[in-house]
Amino acid sequence: MQALILASGMGTRMGALTADRPKCMTPLPDGETILSRQLRQLISAGIQRIVITTGAFADVLTGYVSSLSLSAEIVFVHNPEFASTNYIYSMHLAGSSLSGDMLLIHGDLVFEDTVLDMIAGSRESAMAVSTTLPLPEKDFKAVIEEDRITAVGIGFTENAAAAQPLYKLLDSDRRIWFAKIAEYCSSGDEAKRKCYAENAFNEVSESCCIRPVDFTGLLCSEIDDPSDLEAVSAELEKLRSRSVYMCFSSDFIHSGHIRMIRRAAKLGRLTVGIMTDEAVTAYKHFPLVPYDERAQLFGNINGVAEVTAQETLSYRKILSTLRPDIVVHGSDWRNGFQQPVRSEVISVLSSYGGKLVEFPFSDDKITSAAEMEMRAELALPDHRRGILRKLLAVKRPVTAIEAHSGLTGLIAENSRVYENGSVRQFDAMWISSLCDSTSRGKPDIELVDLTARMRTVNEIMEVTTKPVIFDGDTGGLTEHFVYTVRTLERTGVSMVIIEDKTGLKKNSLFGTEVAQTQADTDEFCRKITAGKNALKTDELMICARIESLILGKGSDDALARAHAYVAAGADAIMIHSRSSSPDEVLVFARSFRETNSYTPLVCVPTSYCSATEEELSSAGINIVIYANQLTRSAFPAMQKAADSILRTHSAAECDSMCMPFKEIIRLIPEE
Repeated sequence: MQALILASGMGTRMGALTADRPKCMTPLPDGETILSRQLRQLISAGIQRIVITTGAFADVLTGYVSSLSLSAEIVFVHNPEFASTNYIYSMHLAGSSLSGDMLLIHGDLVFEDTVLDMIAGSRESAMAVSTTLPLPEKDFKAVIEEDRITAVGIGFTENAAAAQPLYKLLDSDRRIWFAKIAEYCSSGDEAKRKCYAENAFNEVSESCCIRPVDFTGLLCSEIDDPSDLEAVSAELEKLRSRSVYMCFSSDFIHSGHIRMIRRAAKLGRLTVGIMTDEAVTAYKHFPLVPYDERAQLFGNINGVAEVTAQETLSYRKILSTLRPDIVVHGSDWRNGFQQPVRSEVISVLSSYGGKLVEFPFSDDKITSAAEMEMRAELALPDHRRGILRKLLAVKRPVTAIEAHSGLTGLIAENSRVYENGSVRQFDAMWISSLCDSTSRGKPDIELVDLTARMRTVNEIMEVTTKPVIFDGDTGGLTEHFVYTVRTLERTGVSMVIIEDKTGLKKNSLFGTEVAQTQADTDEFCRKITAGKNALKTDELMICARIESLILGKGSDDALARAHAYVAAGADAIMIHSRSSSPDEVLVFARSFRETNSYTPLVCVPTSYCSATEEELSSAGINIVIYANQLTRSAFPAMQKAADSILRTHSAAECDSMCMPFKEIIRLIPEE
């Protein structure tokens, strides 16, 4: 891509400043001139061929540019009729020196690097506009209709925005506009050589597609007279002390992040916020790289002046503390669940005069490859196995929902609710023996053996990344349990829960309605200890499930067993209840916490489903498992669909009950 700088004007309104030099050579407070600044910015942006039109003081201008010893190729095109024509004629003369895509810049325009990056980075032809600045009386306005510029001029007001003569023109659009310019300048009508080049554009705007690029909050201004120079000089001084903030939650740093950081650093002194482990966990998944390491990585990137912690997905707290002049973010949050976060950021910034700058979101192959690599890493057994312990250290309660197939695993993995800029999602998956047996049409009596159940585990783990909690029933014989934990550990399961019952399994929700025998405490302790001794790592957690409340033995018996199981090596305690009220679970949890503040407590609020996570957590519960809701909700829906088809002799009536298959397919990850 090349650039065309229009510098052939006389600059009569600048007074003594242009008595012996062209306006583009007007000095700026940082020691540069308007033109030297433009040339430096263009070359830094990768532009290696720059065409400059000349007029008044052409020799002074060419000599000055030569003295700058620039690395780019500079081509001068002189307009001998500069005193009697407008820049449309200079563009006409320069047309034969141009080819391909180009940037078009007026020689009296001062803009910051980010504005140039936004224009140059546009995938379509573009013009710099501001949708929030007041419409100028005597300067350009752009008429914007359906996200394209349909006219540019001074007199427009309807559907118009303030505009500046900084363009990117794709080759096809350049040819259309310059052909019309050539027609104007060759017509013999002197008025058409004295008008704005945009007059020609307005005649071909339907076929010459130029998109608006909003530079709101950034410096982009022409200097027409000394008052403009004073205002721009003041803005340049502000740039030196301007503070910028942007936030990352990323595990991987890729080239897209580096590009964003470099662009943000051009705006001012850049502070990068790194989401804490807890914030990332709530937002998407437990981070592969812990906060301290992520902070160090970003802190070592050129352009980052400071790194700080952002504790939530919401920016309100950090913005209230730092009060940055500018917040930078990718444009991807304009839609989707982060819309409320964006709105909150805009609200906070407006309260003290800050601005939001959004860069186009990068979805290139490098970003996609990084996402795939991250997902693959999250799914590896050695990573996944230890995540539950890490979650317990930063979050309470951790929530899990049952999964009994690859598809239900994907539902558990991807279900999210977005409220006021925050995210609610399940942290883990519960692979229940009840639901596993039910999905096979078999009774829940440990009839489905470990080999078959491990097929379910593998099916789920192949397509998901979240930690898995495995329902180990009674654990079987102690000698068998040893091999079970080794298998689960090797597979990457995070926790196995075994219940202190013996004999043929009966579902606990039947309580004392069926014969159920609770295991001897010492015997069950030996099973726990044997399982712990069989482990090769300290990551797989063995959780002891206590059936005392189910069997009517009361809280004291449950507490005594809990302390014994912890002493035997249990990593967590699950307290089970079939009561419709959570009271006995809450009493147990509070009593247990009086003497044990560290061992995680697990509960399954199936029968006492009205209990909230907040209520359970406040009593000391660490993990809440929704043990069978997906299974129980699926079967009535399937039964209803089947009945509808039988009743109506067609599938038409039940079609409204069914999710389109393409929606289901979207859940399936592409490997």
